Amino acid sequence: MKRLAIIGAGDLGHQIAYHAPKNGYEVVGFFDDYSSDVIGKVDDAKTAFENAKYDELMIGVGYKHMDFRSRIFDKLSQTIPFGKVVHPSSYVDSSCQIGAGTFIYPGCVLDMNVVLGENVSLNAGCVIAHDSKIGRHSMLSPGVIISGFVTVEQKVNLGTGTKVIDNIHISSGVRTGAGAVVTQKLEIPGLYVGVPAEYKKS
Repeated sequence: MKRLAIIGAGDLGHQIAYHAPKNGYEVVGFFDDYSSDVIGKVDDAKTAFENAKYDELMIGVGYKHMDFRSRIFDKLSQTIPFGKVVHPSSYVDSSCQIGAGTFIYPGCVLDMNVVLGENVSLNAGCVIAHDSKIGRHSMLSPGVIISGFVTVEQKVNLGTGTKVIDNIHISSGVRTGAGAVVTQKLEIPGLYVGVPAEYKKS
């Protein structure tokens, strides 16, 4: 059984900790700068790994801190192995590619040739159709539906219930509001809302 440590002792971190044992992990604790119920600060993670306190790492930091998520992953993944937590109720086709550090909640469906980059989070009930790609550090909220041949770049946050039609390109730094329907490529970083989704603010 591999020992897993988690950066971030908030809600997302605890959700990873709750589901990780279903993937055969023993959760040893959290690294967090703002909580007392932890095994160390974020800067302690590298030393703890070198001292064999854990085997793999995950990042449990949410969508409000996308830059921190990406920065800490890129820094620590150079020397520390990152785990993967995929809930057993989710269907992931054998042709899919799943990057290190990825967390897939219950009830997700990943069809043929889907690619998830590193440090991606798919919340409950996400559906990603064939040949679509989700970039590194991106986060999909509950119930997101992505059609075939969609490309989502890095650090994208798709809000609850967002729907994306086929053959769409979504650029890095895009966010969508709940229930948005994406019918054309989104090129400018910022928030998009509505049906169809339109740019609202940076």
